[in-house]
Amino acid sequence: MSDGHFAEHEATWRLVKENAGGWDIAGEIPRTVLSELGAAGVLCAEVRKEHGGLGLGSQESGKLTAHVGSLCSSLRSVMTSQGMAAWTVQRLGTREQRAAFLPQLTGGRLAAVAFSEPDAGSDLGAMTTQLRLDGDTVIVDGSKTWITAAAYADLIVVIGKAGDTAAAVVVPTDAQGVRIEKVPHPMGCRAAGHARVQLEGVRLPAANVLGGTGLSLPFLVTTALAYGRMSVAWGCVGILRGCLGAVTEHARSRRQFGKPIAEHQLVARRIAELYAAERTATAVCRQASGCWESGSPDQVIATVLAKHVGATEAVRGAASALQIMASAGASDGHVVARAYRDAKLMEIIEGSSEICQLELARHALATGHGTARQEEAQ
Repeated sequence: MSDGHFAEHEATWRLVKENAGGWDIAGEIPRTVLSELGAAGVLCAEVRKEHGGLGLGSQESGKLTAHVGSLCSSLRSVMTSQGMAAWTVQRLGTREQRAAFLPQLTGGRLAAVAFSEPDAGSDLGAMTTQLRLDGDTVIVDGSKTWITAAAYADLIVVIGKAGDTAAAVVVPTDAQGVRIEKVPHPMGCRAAGHARVQLEGVRLPAANVLGGTGLSLPFLVTTALAYGRMSVAWGCVGILRGCLGAVTEHARSRRQFGKPIAEHQLVARRIAELYAAERTATAVCRQASGCWESGSPDQVIATVLAKHVGATEAVRGAASALQIMASAGASDGHVVARAYRDAKLMEIIEGSSEICQLELARHALATGHGTARQEEAQ
């Protein structure tokens, strides 16, 4: 994101930084803040300008996501959900559907994407939510769980089965038969609006089904999940940057045994490792975003790698930061305490670390040493 865009919202970023701890403790971000950022196009910055978005590429959008992630992972999580919803509409929707829904998402209305179910987490093939067409109407029945930002959402893109195929439908949360129940006391990203979504005989216009029925479930999941993984990866860069900022400030000013703790070798080692983690996560995210912008065939695996490395480094880095900060960073709401809890969720959402490892292993086994040799030759 350009410096001009950052400066344009400087007051908002200052407000986020000053209040993120309080929002974490309260478990809620003020709706006015979310609506303001939504209306500015910031929550789904890759939406094209013709639909009211900022039209950012993956690199610039990543910079914005990392910046927000360094301030408040809960807000970044809402951004990820809004971006996934917009991306799904943009990729699957018809011209008419894009014109109908995208301006709402860049105009202040909030959105989420509903995949997970009580018995369908990583195994999304076990999904039981059903979409049934009845003339010019679609009927939606199902139960979704731990849906990020659903507690704030005006619209939810619900993924479900349509007979032997699958489909995605845009569901207004005020439609009859929709019930939203906020998840109480989540461990991390406490203000991200995680909620359970019950759908009981929800009748909607068939025009709300994005691109119609007949799509494969893996295609639907991959379409939305790829954006989410990229956003989470950049968000993990933000977590590391937030930790690094807090730790370096603390280590310079905190004195023990007659000198700043930064001058103690074991502390300095942890700071060095945290810096290396942030640089490593940034590098893999930049490489993956480059694949998105160039249309590289390596886009999918580069995104998985970025998400896996980012989440792994964020968990290690946050733990190391807390060790350095000790009691100074252990208070509820403190940036490092938040990072410690929030980072762990990043190893679970949008494809767990184990799922990412399986995908990376399959890729390595399929390509062998040929890819490495080819890159060395270049």
